[in-house]
Amino acid sequence: MAMKSKVLIVGGTGYLGKRLVKASLAQGHETYVLHREEIGVDIEKVQMLLSFKQQGAHLVTGSLNDHQSLVKVVKLIDVVICAISGVHIRSHKILLQLKLVDAIKEAGNVKRFLPSEFGTDPARMENAMEPGRVTFDDKMVVRSAIEEAGIPFTYISANCFAGYFLGGLCQPGFILPSREQVRLLGDGNQKAIYVDEDDIATYSIKTIDDPRTLNKTVYIRPPQNILSQREVVQIWEKLIGKELLKSSISEQEFLAIMKEQDYAEQVGLTHYYHVCYEGCLANFEIGDGAEEASKLYPEVKYTTVEEYMTRYL
Repeated sequence: MAMKSKVLIVGGTGYLGKRLVKASLAQGHETYVLHREEIGVDIEKVQMLLSFKQQGAHLVTGSLNDHQSLVKVVKLIDVVICAISGVHIRSHKILLQLKLVDAIKEAGNVKRFLPSEFGTDPARMENAMEPGRVTFDDKMVVRSAIEEAGIPFTYISANCFAGYFLGGLCQPGFILPSREQVRLLGDGNQKAIYVDEDDIATYSIKTIDDPRTLNKTVYIRPPQNILSQREVVQIWEKLIGKELLKSSISEQEFLAIMKEQDYAEQVGLTHYYHVCYEGCLANFEIGDGAEEASKLYPEVKYTTVEEYMTRYL
């Protein structure tokens, strides 16, 4: 049996990063978690790092702003996975990865790099609206740098994080489902794809030693989770045994409200617009040169939308 790759996770204490650490360990990879020396008094972060250590991860000190420290760490491993945030309401640090690309290039030993993607495929968003397109543009800058440096890669397009979308019944600004009412975006019939964050991590780790995913985009499209907002609402109504009061917000109203928000909110709302009004996640076939995770790894029992939503009961 082939040796499993050693994995370095950058951004390992974040929302997705901590799940990637857990999935990497669960799948038997020697797992390294990068952390900065100057952690201050962020007790929650320290305790999370210590819990990773107790589970068998190696904690390594380094910084994206210290090239030599980064090269040294990268030389220890085979695969780099970056999960630094690209969500403006948290922090948007996508271009910091260019420093990681430089270190990987110099180290010269990395067999696979998974940059911080995990959302909408930026290569399909060349016509995205301002200001939200900055997320896609920045990710494409990182992709260009990876490909120019000849670094082997896999890009993960995981569509909608279930916690953000299902928790709020696909309504921006809500992460807990109401038992009374819901506002549909347009007619609520555009399909999107919702994936449990733990499943995103599981599928991502599965790809790293798989020759079928080398230098390809992997879309995570669990068949049972390709649903419209209306269908998500119906699942919730079935679970609570009650019909919600429904209203609707037109495309024009949505865009007008969006323009009144601050920059970070506008970026997020632009993404909701493309997903919920245009159906950008599910309106294309996966072509040659790309793969679909649930087909590649049928052994993974993914969480369905209905199973996910039972946690809110």
